Amino acid sequence: MLKDIFNKKKKYATVTKQEERDDVPEGLMVKCPSCRQIFYRKELEKNLMICPHCEHHHQMSSRERIEHLMGETFEEWDEDMMSQNPLDFPGYLEKLDKDREKTGINEAVVTGKGMINGYPTAIAVMDARFRMGSMGSVVGEKIARAIEKAKDERLPIIIFTASGGARMQEGVLSLMQMSKTSVALERFSRAGGLFISYMTNPTTGGVSASFASLGDYNFAEPGALIGFAGRRIIEQTIREKLPDDFQTAEFLYKHGQLDQVVSRQDMKETLTTILDIHQSGGEQT
Repeated sequence: MLKDIFNKKKKYATVTKQEERDDVPEGLMVKCPSCRQIFYRKELEKNLMICPHCEHHHQMSSRERIEHLMGETFEEWDEDMMSQNPLDFPGYLEKLDKDREKTGINEAVVTGKGMINGYPTAIAVMDARFRMGSMGSVVGEKIARAIEKAKDERLPIIIFTASGGARMQEGVLSLMQMSKTSVALERFSRAGGLFISYMTNPTTGGVSASFASLGDYNFAEPGALIGFAGRRIIEQTIREKLPDDFQTAEFLYKHGQLDQVVSRQDMKETLTTILDIHQSGGEQT
């Protein structure tokens, strides 16, 4: 009877959650932490790792950022420099090896030079995937060397920061990198060099308190966490509740600590405009 046909339960093939996980290749799909939408990772990569739904800026690797800005013109500096274990911190070398294998880079910053829309530029890009972008002796040394090479070759330098601060496994040696990089920038500035600081999520601790805040232009990506001490520590110290957007790029811009909050989609055009203003015939003016 017709009644029996329409009331008949349909049979579906059931798939366990474990089978779902096994069938979907790892990393194929991405869930945005902001809007909770799920989409293909390739879709995110084509959009410069910006969520197509809410424009949340996802983590971008150093190689991806350099490829977008400089393409095949990039020439890397000090690629083989690697951290040691000066304080014999337990398990430190093993963690470094794991991060090298995971990221394909030897340290938490990649430095070099290349062309941005025809303008020769030195660049240093920190990578939060490697020890949370923490600054140890090698990171500080690579950044200082990049600044010095930019001075010698009369190139502007752009530094993209992404860091949890100083690297605890290297103790005071990591803290010394704050002064080393700052002194290098002071010499660079006295020589007439142009330094553009571009802060990404997160830029905290010793990095935010040193070279990240010393740019002739200080930019940041939307929503980036920028600050020295953590929210809880500050609230306990001043015994006050902080605003919800405290230490975000937008908060810092509103209070005059940034020149502009620049979306990743506008990053290359913005940098090109500044380089065009400051350069003439491939050299700084």
